[in-house]
Amino acid sequence: MRIGMALNYSGGFAETADEVGDLERAGLDIAFIPEAYSFDAVSQLGFLAARTSRIELASGILQIYTRTPSLTAMTAAGLDYVSNGRFVLGLGASGPQVIEGFHGVRYDAPLGRTREIIDICRAVWRREKLEYQGKYYQIPLPADRGTGLGKPLKLINHPVRERIPVILASLGPKNVELTAEIAEGWQPIFFYPEKAQTAWGEPLAKGKAKRDPSLGELQIYVSPALAIGEDVDHMHEWIKPHLALYIGGMGARGKNFYNDLACRYGFESEAAKIQDLYLDGKKDAAAAAVPNELVRAVSLIGPESHVRERVAAFAEAGVTTLNVMPMAQDRAGRVALIEKLRSICD
Repeated sequence: MRIGMALNYSGGFAETADEVGDLERAGLDIAFIPEAYSFDAVSQLGFLAARTSRIELASGILQIYTRTPSLTAMTAAGLDYVSNGRFVLGLGASGPQVIEGFHGVRYDAPLGRTREIIDICRAVWRREKLEYQGKYYQIPLPADRGTGLGKPLKLINHPVRERIPVILASLGPKNVELTAEIAEGWQPIFFYPEKAQTAWGEPLAKGKAKRDPSLGELQIYVSPALAIGEDVDHMHEWIKPHLALYIGGMGARGKNFYNDLACRYGFESEAAKIQDLYLDGKKDAAAAAVPNELVRAVSLIGPESHVRERVAAFAEAGVTTLNVMPMAQDRAGRVALIEKLRSICD
């Protein structure tokens, strides 16, 4: 089982890079840099590439609407170059709140756009002359939509790899099916190992049936909170506001992907209650309504024996990377947690 971690760089780029060096030595395999509406992920990834030597570096995630497909491919190839082949391209649709609210770009056709973007990226990395006439992206732009001067081009540089691994953050059944068909990796949210088959088994099977064997086995990256010790049980309560935010507040009634997931896990009435409370402004009550079963299932919080059992459950469900969120107050605590988890996973 590999170990990953999403990095928080609010304290500064240099400080984060120093900590990543310690985490790398402690056994971290891959570091993810988020990009929501904070600093861009690419700057940080390039900085980290120069300060590390072994660890893989992943975008977690680049949003499909915020860059052209060709720029996404160029960026991935550039990051793979400066990291000497250690970059993993994490992509996702994000949601209307960020895409329309912050970028002013219409949030539409995430499935079709994702497929076309990955097709274009792989053509760029192979240094093919780029001629792509899809439903959502036309390259070069047809004469009747532009100046008529655009000609097919290919990437000037020779990429380190012509196939950079792609991880898709996906949640809904159709998105998960697409991920299992075309991506090297899948990054679900709030992964409940014992109910994963119920929630995602059918779309995963449909996608894998169409999967190109050259992609290899689908790698699964999950993001449980991590705390190991005899006195950490109270930390389950710290997870509830985060779950309530997504289940209750990330979208409107009837249009919340995370609420839908909670329902697929069997928490229909609880999900409805959480959403009602959250949308009514009662955030504390919404957090209190999050089921203890869900919190414990999606986390790695407890004594070492309990965490070891949960790691085995994740592995049994097909998880290949635990992209953990260490619940520690300082750098030394986070490094210690990664070391403990490394000993469990080995």
